[in-house]
Amino acid sequence: MTFMSGHTSPFVSVILPVRNEGPFIHEALCALLEQDYPHERMEILVADGQSTDNTAEQIARIAASQSSLCIHLIENPKRSMPAGFNLALQKAKGDVIIVAGGHAKFAPDYVSRCVELLEQTGADCVGGPIETIGKTTVAQAIALAQSSWFGVGGAAFRMKNVKPGFVDTVAFGAYRRSVFDKIGVLDEELIRNQDDEFNFRLVQNGGKIWLDPSVHSVYYSRSSVKSLWKQYFNYGMYKVRVIQKRNAIPAHRHLAPGIFVITCLGGIAMYLLSHRKIWLTPVAAYTMANSLAALYVGRNHKHLLPYLPIIFATLHFAYGLGFLYGLWKWRSLWGVKSP
Repeated sequence: MTFMSGHTSPFVSVILPVRNEGPFIHEALCALLEQDYPHERMEILVADGQSTDNTAEQIARIAASQSSLCIHLIENPKRSMPAGFNLALQKAKGDVIIVAGGHAKFAPDYVSRCVELLEQTGADCVGGPIETIGKTTVAQAIALAQSSWFGVGGAAFRMKNVKPGFVDTVAFGAYRRSVFDKIGVLDEELIRNQDDEFNFRLVQNGGKIWLDPSVHSVYYSRSSVKSLWKQYFNYGMYKVRVIQKRNAIPAHRHLAPGIFVITCLGGIAMYLLSHRKIWLTPVAAYTMANSLAALYVGRNHKHLLPYLPIIFATLHFAYGLGFLYGLWKWRSLWGVKSP
């Protein structure tokens, strides 16, 4: 499947929805400006969600300094990521649409590799594994945990040494423009997990997503346990809404944290009622698994090892409690067909 006849490179629109990305936006934009893809066949659309820091000023300054690559700054009054993306999509001219992020940095051949792989594989969307890094000690420990199987349950795009192949979702995907004509745009109700829902919707409609290790990007992790907790609580909560909207479960690993929290809290409750230590077995087993995983994952990063058990527990309990809260929050919507 080709984009167009002849040898003309397809026009690429990189859409970057952001809000308050002051510490990261300069690096993210500069990485996009350094792409080896023909600049005359590429544009960047930044949808700023009314940032209260200097994000918009940095974008405007960088845009004004460019002559070879068009950067469009778009105001996003709804502030959310999906609203910003959808607004920018209306203005995008690309045959290929790439979803970028203000907390990320892209390899110089990111765009060109995505375009090549769309042609070679016939996929509707392509992406690559992300390398998660941190700028502080805590952020580095969070990044290490997020790149481990124990931390995130084997999500392919977060793992190192993955093999190329078809998957259920990717981060920072490059899509054929026809995908949006066929299945619609991002769901603006989903403040989190909107990309997961969109990719799940794509697969349910017969689309294919290709993950390739030759596509490189870097993602900057959260810098504190508190911000990580909030992030993963929301991930868990909105995953429930994704399941409701798609009337199916994307992957059974998403259910594990909720079951884990019920098991642990149920065991603690039964121990308090009966004073029988047998009920603490799930908590003891998790503590052991957490400790062993921390020792293994942190074996080459001993200065980060003390943080890992806390971060693992934060990832699991935040997501699990968020998922359970989502079950309660949207309890009345089960069985109701989403528009």
